[in-house]
Amino acid sequence: MPAKSALKKMMEKFSRDSGIDEYLEKNVESAGYGGFEIITSPVGTRITIYVTKPGLVIGRRGTGIRELTENLEKIFKLQNLQISVFEVEIPEQNARIMCNRVAQTVARGTAFRRAAMWTVNAIMRSGALGAEIIIAGKLRSERSHTEKYKDGVVPKTGYPATLTVREAVSDVKLKMGLYGIQVKIAIRDMVPPDMELIKDIEKERSEKERSEKERSEKEGVVVQDVKA
Repeated sequence: MPAKSALKKMMEKFSRDSGIDEYLEKNVESAGYGGFEIITSPVGTRITIYVTKPGLVIGRRGTGIRELTENLEKIFKLQNLQISVFEVEIPEQNARIMCNRVAQTVARGTAFRRAAMWTVNAIMRSGALGAEIIIAGKLRSERSHTEKYKDGVVPKTGYPATLTVREAVSDVKLKMGLYGIQVKIAIRDMVPPDMELIKDIEKERSEKERSEKERSEKEGVVVQDVKA
């Protein structure tokens, strides 16, 4: 029997990992699923699952994790499978968890803008470098369009983006149709030491002066620009 090529092995591994990810997302959703890692060795396979509520995965006296192990071994033909469950320390900096939260919140009837802004604020309060949420679909009318909500700094390209940005996508079906949700989180602790973030001081100053001028005008005070 001819040996499998490296490309075919890689494709089979990718297909298997995608199937495991979909299975876990469906069956561990209530525990706050945040992703998994898999390590295969000659003696067996180890899967590490990251959730916000490990107790829901483990179950009473370990019944839940035993059932999960048996199902994964049977469906994906994994030998000598061992599963570890870890709690996500900062859920607000896990893009997968926050993306699912937005989808669940919108599905329960919350306005998409409120859900997106709440999520962005929660991510930034956790100490993230930046957050960006994009929601696409029939948001206000029969015509599909996209809205973006952003705060902080989210690198777009190059090595800094690869190193610091975590990304996840999800979707939710509502009466108006299917909504697509994308969440990007820039992790502050992953910023390389040689990367310097330069803020646009002039832009911040002009925005501050404009807001002060508008507030003064509302209070009935006339503000005159003084040129040096």
